[in-house]
Amino acid sequence: MKETASKVKFSEKEIQFLGQNELCRFATASKKGEPHVVPVSYVWHDDSPHIVTDYGTRKLKNLRENPHAAILVDTAGTQKLLLISGPVAIIEKGEEYRKLYKLFYSKLDWVKRDPWKEGEAPFVRINPTFKAGWGLGAGK
Repeated sequence: MKETASKVKFSEKEIQFLGQNELCRFATASKKGEPHVVPVSYVWHDDSPHIVTDYGTRKLKNLRENPHAAILVDTAGTQKLLLISGPVAIIEKGEEYRKLYKLFYSKLDWVKRDPWKEGEAPFVRINPTFKAGWGLGAGK
């Protein structure tokens, strides 16, 4: 397993892997440290994973109390995975929000089937400060 701290750089193989997948496990923790892990869709953009969530979810409550998260992206049966963690930014409106919405809309079919408006569901960006992976030639 390859580990990296501080400024995380991703190899071309890792970026390709992240771009080919759309499902991850998204982990948060409450202010008391109680873990919460859920499967969510994500989009890789500007060297960061982005997810969307609804207001009132446990993950958003946790992120407001403890603004750090992790994602685990893997492909069944391949022994390939990438874990990414770091502090988060919650994006609720503005130009960045609209740009992310367009990306999600273009990449994820369920967004086209169930669209929403600005202010109805925030995006979350993890600013990577740690990564660990298997099967992707990390560090080579």
